[in-house]
Amino acid sequence: MKKVFLFLVLISLSSLSFAEKIEFSADSMSGKTGGESGTTSLAGNAFIKTDSMEIKADTIELSGEEYRYITALGNVQGINQESHMDFNCNTLKFDRVTKIARLEGNVSLVDKDNDVNAKAQIIEYNQELDVATLQIQINLTQEDNICSGAFAVYHKAQQLLELSGNAQVKKGDDTFRAQYITLNMETQDITLGGNVRGSVKDTKDNQEKELENKEEVKESEEKSENSNE
Repeated sequence: MKKVFLFLVLISLSSLSFAEKIEFSADSMSGKTGGESGTTSLAGNAFIKTDSMEIKADTIELSGEEYRYITALGNVQGINQESHMDFNCNTLKFDRVTKIARLEGNVSLVDKDNDVNAKAQIIEYNQELDVATLQIQINLTQEDNICSGAFAVYHKAQQLLELSGNAQVKKGDDTFRAQYITLNMETQDITLGGNVRGSVKDTKDNQEKELENKEEVKESEEKSENSNE
């Protein structure tokens, strides 16, 4: 089937406070192409680009007044141009008015500005607030920090991470556990609350012990040499 290429410019959007250009392409399309309320479905190598988002998926559906809602299904990949976020997931729902995206199923979200990689089964990202909410099987990494918990809120602009529900942060050889943990990812300051526990490796003491052991070995060798003489 010949690939269908479509280009749409929305000159005036009554439901939005601005005009936004939408580009999209796919192997096939069904539904309305005008700005009226309705549904347009793109199937096979579906692609859509708005002023802030680029999305690829097996299928993409545009619905609501002036294509307010975007739903992508299957092998979803995308880029948020405004926040410099890359993402992968099984399902994506994006509201172009509220600028809220809900990603579900094996979600991976990468903050390229701060080298932060987040994985979860559900991530909701509010583009206006620059805040991501993570749920289920959370794993977030940044530098040598490995963070996990039942629920997390990542404030991108403030570089602040809030973890709750069996929260854990591993920093190199150190481990911190609590019911809730707040981590400033810029200063590396950490705050723990509720059933706090953990383990910290005392690098200085270990280095001193290692030096003492080396000195003891050296002294033993010198004594052995002197006794042989």
